[in-house]
Amino acid sequence: MTPPGRRRIDEIGEESRRRILDAAEELFAERGFDRTSFVDIAERSGISRGSIPWHFKNKDGLVLAVIERAINRLIPAGHYRSVPPLAELFDDASALARSGNSALILSMSAEAIRGTGAVRTQYQEFYARRRAGLEDWLRARRPKDVDPDEAAQRERTFAVALNGLLMGIHFQAVVDPANVDLDASLRSIAELIDKNLADLYA
Repeated sequence: MTPPGRRRIDEIGEESRRRILDAAEELFAERGFDRTSFVDIAERSGISRGSIPWHFKNKDGLVLAVIERAINRLIPAGHYRSVPPLAELFDDASALARSGNSALILSMSAEAIRGTGAVRTQYQEFYARRRAGLEDWLRARRPKDVDPDEAAQRERTFAVALNGLLMGIHFQAVVDPANVDLDASLRSIAELIDKNLADLYA
């Protein structure tokens, strides 16, 4: 039964949008952005080809919606408003590498590198959220006797470096999973941080 205040046509529209996004996400991961057409997406989703631009305007709009949904599913906006434990940050990295969106996010990163539009902005925001979470974690453990401006700069630099490590492990785990122990690799980084955190502020 349709809830009060909602029209059946709205529910049908939302269901069509979800099915289009599901199909596009699968096809982009399987074939890549360039080799996926609206016809392919229509066949996979069971939704008419003409409905796709009605929902998303064009292919760029569809790509943006797919990436935004995939990223927000993993790390929603506001996810790091409270200071998370390091284990939670690493759990996010593990979840990303193991998720069905993992190959999609890696393959579509090429579009973010080539382009200057909305897809690139989505990736910038995604990585900014991860770096911000790492900076918050470091700031909460910052010694009280250090210069705050200098400490903040070091924390920003460290967050970039650590995020790069996590991205590298993610890529290897997707490309060569048989030879990459994801959990052991993440634990190794966590142990190094625990042992050497004081050196960051020395």
